[in-house]
Amino acid sequence: MDRFSSSTVIPEAFQGAKDDLTTQLALVWNQIKAPLIVPLLRLAVFLCLIMSVMMFIERVYMGVVITLVKLFGRKPEKRYKWEPMKDDIELGNSSYPMVLVQVPMYNEREVYQLSIGAACGLSWPSDRIIIQILDDSTDPTIKEMVQLECQRWASKGVNIKYEVRDNRNGYKAGALKEGMKRSYVKQCDCVAIFDADFQPEPDFLWRTIPFLVHNPELALIQARWKFVNSDECLMTRMQEMSLDYHFTVEQEVGSSTYAFFGFNGTAGVWRISALNEAGGWKDRTTVEDMDLAVRASLKGWKFLYLSDLKVKNELPSTLKAYRYQQHRWSCGPANLFRKMVLEIINNKKVSSWKKIHVIYSFFFVRKVVAHINTFVFYCIVLPATVLVPEVVVPKWGAVYIPSVITILNAVGTPRSLHLLVFWILFENVMSLHRTKATIIGLLEASRVNEWVVTEKLGDALKAKAGGKAPKKPRFKIGDRIHLLELGVAFYLFFCGCYDVMFGKNHFFIFLFIQSLAFFIMAFGYVGTIVPQS
Repeated sequence: MDRFSSSTVIPEAFQGAKDDLTTQLALVWNQIKAPLIVPLLRLAVFLCLIMSVMMFIERVYMGVVITLVKLFGRKPEKRYKWEPMKDDIELGNSSYPMVLVQVPMYNEREVYQLSIGAACGLSWPSDRIIIQILDDSTDPTIKEMVQLECQRWASKGVNIKYEVRDNRNGYKAGALKEGMKRSYVKQCDCVAIFDADFQPEPDFLWRTIPFLVHNPELALIQARWKFVNSDECLMTRMQEMSLDYHFTVEQEVGSSTYAFFGFNGTAGVWRISALNEAGGWKDRTTVEDMDLAVRASLKGWKFLYLSDLKVKNELPSTLKAYRYQQHRWSCGPANLFRKMVLEIINNKKVSSWKKIHVIYSFFFVRKVVAHINTFVFYCIVLPATVLVPEVVVPKWGAVYIPSVITILNAVGTPRSLHLLVFWILFENVMSLHRTKATIIGLLEASRVNEWVVTEKLGDALKAKAGGKAPKKPRFKIGDRIHLLELGVAFYLFFCGCYDVMFGKNHFFIFLFIQSLAFFIMAFGYVGTIVPQS
């Protein structure tokens, strides 16, 4: 009997201790909520609403401009002088500009043949073009394969140069800078740049070089990207939606209004004199392309974007590769903004309106505010209002503005409108990584200059599409689990449960779905989902 009564007392003791702990936590929460949590959360809501309005104005402005451009804007051939290159009987081929084609690569086993073949297939007088393969490969086997491929094209009469370095200092920027030092480059007038997975059409130079020949104020001609693997999985479809907006709207608006936009690092042609005047390639950030574009713009040079000229390329098809790419694309611009903001302000060659456009619109809103607000507002602050009902977010800030921004972002890819909900969830999750990278760039913290080359599949992708390659699992037990995403997932799940039991905001459906998205991304499953067209 004594044993029975003691066994019943122990659980009751544990239950009492548990109740005491819950009571103490609730007491502490109630004591700090009114004087500390509520004011801080109200301040956070206020700041997030300001950033939301900034994003809203920016999106609406670009939406209005792109609409006017599409309805009334003149085509590039009308805005700038363009005439097809013609043979000169007296001068012969010397009337054509000397063109350098640079193809930087690093251990590109799957795509080196595609990229070299596409570069060598460009149509241009054979004695007025030089193909330069900048191979930073560390794998000796791949290095030998690339060299043999260059020799094969050289045996066909192509003027191709195979260049290597004894280090990888500066990564891509270092390779491009080293390539420009070669003696044969001094005779070149223009340089076309293609990353290792880009495959330009043979007429690429015929459609771009005439703009530089007939318009001495132009420094850069940028083509649009065309994604060959956008239908591979749900993740590539989400990337397509984001990048299509960038090319359809952001690049077009920048080109049409201020003749300025960020160079995409590939699928573009530079006037070499403009490149040199701007200071050449610099490796101070991981966005050497944007760095060069901003410096050239501050020298008074203009850029032209050709939306009708598309160059095939490949999207990252694994979540790991996409994370690294987004870290570089988010950290680099923020770090460049930190380094160049005073230089832009003090510049005397460009107008005040262009300075405002570059500092406020191009850098601050798009590269800083957009990343931070997307994560902080929708993944931290808004869910927190469920726990603190005293703080109310106005409907225009929580529903109307985000809806308009989302719709304006999605118009660039009409075929994927039915995937809009998935895109919202995907972008919210990725905003965590972009926010972290942006803060690293602004503070110049560790990983600020981290450069991981994006994995490419190339021929393996084609074989997979044809059913010739065995499917490899994108995730295995034991792969890295991203604890930050896992932590946010549990936070959102907790807020959802609280809303179900005690809340008045009725956000629980959104919170549970967003929590599930963070769980999925934390374990890397998104790459295995194939969308239905």
